Amino acid sequence: MKKTVHWLSIFVFALFSCVCVFAQTPYTGPLFDAHLHYNEEAWNGKLGPHNVPDVVGRLSRSGVKAFVGNSRPNAGTITLAASAEVKSAGIKVVPFIRLYRNRADYTGWFADESIYQMVLAEYAKGTASGAYKGIGEFHLYDSANANGKVAKKLMRFAQDKQLAVLAHVDDTAIDLLMAHAPQARLIWAHTGIGGASAERVRSLLTKYPKLMGELSYRPGLTCDGGQLCPEWRSLVLDFPDRFLIGSDTWVNQRWVYYEELMTGYRTWLGGLPADVASNIGWRNGAKLFGLN
Repeated sequence: MKKTVHWLSIFVFALFSCVCVFAQTPYTGPLFDAHLHYNEEAWNGKLGPHNVPDVVGRLSRSGVKAFVGNSRPNAGTITLAASAEVKSAGIKVVPFIRLYRNRADYTGWFADESIYQMVLAEYAKGTASGAYKGIGEFHLYDSANANGKVAKKLMRFAQDKQLAVLAHVDDTAIDLLMAHAPQARLIWAHTGIGGASAERVRSLLTKYPKLMGELSYRPGLTCDGGQLCPEWRSLVLDFPDRFLIGSDTWVNQRWVYYEELMTGYRTWLGGLPADVASNIGWRNGAKLFGLN
């Protein structure tokens, strides 16, 4: 009887230990959303499905304390930057100049001089929450277009003004863009939505010390239990100061599920060492843009 009790105790202890290993406590700290759009279809001059109070409520319930605003057109970001509701909620806006006045601009901005002039005009005006802190998000569906005349000028402008650049591009375009402005602070939207390998991401982070990866929509990022896949866990542990999270609210459906998106981040952040989780969830973005 004593032997049975002894082995039963060992079994229960082992089972409890396994549960403790696999059970993770979600990250509970503040979040920095480094990829938020407030596009015209979301608010439509206050008449859309996601007016400012709706957005503030979703961010507040998610524990988002700051965000990069980049919107099509820029009126969306300008509205959030001037919002008393956003300010009273204690949420800080980091305004970016987006290159898109409309959907047609997605495919030709890199060679369109009027886009460059629009960026200069917006930068000169600033916003109610202060100066613009970055440019983008922009897309390059063909990496060769990173060599377009306006793409070159904007990268150099960003470098000269110490603006961050949020770029939805492949890994080849990262090299091309950085060649134009080696000291630019480039944020790689989705850290390669096309599926660049973790090793390729590692090589680019090593090559470009100011390159950062934003992790929305990143294929192959999470595995069982919503935790980071092994190769990505290894990568973020080796580069804890180089990753950011984002919602990418490019369509209204992303606003509908905003809180679930942030819960997903909190799940895998909770599986990381506390200091690494805090870096990726908040401190990397706060440090990049000088937030307290």
